[in-house]
Amino acid sequence: MANILVIDDDLAILKLIQNALLKEGHTVDVALETSEVTLQKAQFADLILLDVMMPGEDGFAYLSRIRDSVDAPILFVTAKTAETDLIHGFGLGADDYIEKPFSLAELRARVAAHLRREKRTAANAIRNGNIILHLAENQFRINESIVPFTKSEYAIAALLMEYAGQTLSKEQIYESVFSYEGESDEHAIVEHIRNIRVKLKAYGEDPIETVWGIGYRWKKERQ
Repeated sequence: MANILVIDDDLAILKLIQNALLKEGHTVDVALETSEVTLQKAQFADLILLDVMMPGEDGFAYLSRIRDSVDAPILFVTAKTAETDLIHGFGLGADDYIEKPFSLAELRARVAAHLRREKRTAANAIRNGNIILHLAENQFRINESIVPFTKSEYAIAALLMEYAGQTLSKEQIYESVFSYEGESDEHAIVEHIRNIRVKLKAYGEDPIETVWGIGYRWKKERQ
């Protein structure tokens, strides 16, 4: 089972989440504000659930402050689901979000999906043009440089590259990466793809094509 950290200024929601995840066998640390959480505690967590709108330091500011030091998946629990807010959150390094109000079934499913993804391992590499996907290390390398993907960005890019030449829908990508059987989250996939493209273009690579009305395809190059 996992060590989960939950930060939310609403005590009722905090207790609801804590009780739901304790019943799943997880260890759950809770905090009403980010000032209560040491960096060591955040680094110890296997997954973090983070509210956006909090007094003092909000979720966006906190994520921006810790993302480079914390490797765990970070999921926003928020009522702020306007496109601009989602773009901002994913740009800061969020892995996913749960919209308030939420069902406990959805909460458990999303948490389980991200934890399950963390346990996946592999032991080989895939090359496509100048881009090498090192599956064992969970890294993309371009000319020996490591592309600084978040875990969700890496998982999506790896899926597309493994199926290079094939078009995958947003629904297929979401369900394949997170193993969450439910409504796919188009906003999450669109923003992760946007971030992946920006990071790859910084190395002069632009391998992901949009297939309008269907989804995305990683261009397959001759070896």
